[in-house]
Amino acid sequence: MTDWAQLLRGCRVVRLNANLFPVDEYESSIFAQYGLSPELVEAYTPEEMIPRVADCDAVCVVSASMPARVMESLARCRVISRYGIGTDKLAVDAATRKGILVVNVPEFCNDEMGDHAMSLLLAVTRKLPQMSRVVAKGAWSTGRKLAYANRRLAGRVLGLVGFGNSAQAMAQRARGFGLRILATRRNLHAPSPAARELGVEMVDLDTLLAESDYVSLHLPLSPETYHLLDEARLRKMKPGAVLINIARGALVDETALAAALREGRLGGAGIDTFEQITPFTEVEEPPRHPFLGLENVVLTPHVAALSADSKRVLTKGAVENLVAVLSGHWPRPDHMVNPGVIPRVPLAEYDRTLFED
Repeated sequence: MTDWAQLLRGCRVVRLNANLFPVDEYESSIFAQYGLSPELVEAYTPEEMIPRVADCDAVCVVSASMPARVMESLARCRVISRYGIGTDKLAVDAATRKGILVVNVPEFCNDEMGDHAMSLLLAVTRKLPQMSRVVAKGAWSTGRKLAYANRRLAGRVLGLVGFGNSAQAMAQRARGFGLRILATRRNLHAPSPAARELGVEMVDLDTLLAESDYVSLHLPLSPETYHLLDEARLRKMKPGAVLINIARGALVDETALAAALREGRLGGAGIDTFEQITPFTEVEEPPRHPFLGLENVVLTPHVAALSADSKRVLTKGAVENLVAVLSGHWPRPDHMVNPGVIPRVPLAEYDRTLFED
């Protein structure tokens, strides 16, 4: 049995977002299993963060931004472990230049993301928030009038923009509702056993927008995907279509989307992520946003990935990622964000038995 406390002695681990996302009993137990006691830090600016992370061996980060200036300050850090999937708030290129591995846990919330995306689609199309208000008011005739405008899902078209884990999870659920499923991705011609198994048709983005009754976004945010759905592309969507976004808010021009919803060009939207609202803050107050007050929009506060189950999978995976590196091994290949990095300290091949004892 590995003596982890001895092997990792002297390793300094900083856990960011200590107040916003507190360390719970399970996370503490996972760290303790490896003889680690992370330093808990809440810092939002480089000026606050740099003095706390400059001489650490590993950084755990949930939602904090780590720009290039912070990466450049890391004198001996070997690994940045992202508690999540997206890395758009991390200067990955700068970390790579410094020989720092950036790792994530891409599989931790596949089911939750599929559940949430499908739930938003159902909530918008069946007008569930409006129906709840109808009941509260006793406005029964209004409820019937709203319901008669609904369309059954079977036979209609769902378009998935991106075809990674969360999109495939949504496709699995959508099949049960009898939806025809289209998808688009960067390489349309790459083999896709999942697409064949799920009966998903690969098409280009313009075709998907024109033919889909429901469009769901499943892409990372990057310079290439920023405002991918701008005003021009939103106008290419089928009249009355519904947009679902559980990925990243800035994939969509929110002002243009709000206008399309107000004008009735689109039938509705289910939104979990925002460009103009930041739910990752200790300040809790009503936001100002063009989506607020729109009857045909269902909003959730960036929680699509969250459940008690996904949190445990995430915590275990994130800690094991950094432990692998600090013990001299590469982490799981599918957890590597920058696989081309030349590590500061040479690493042995990934060992799948490393955590089996």
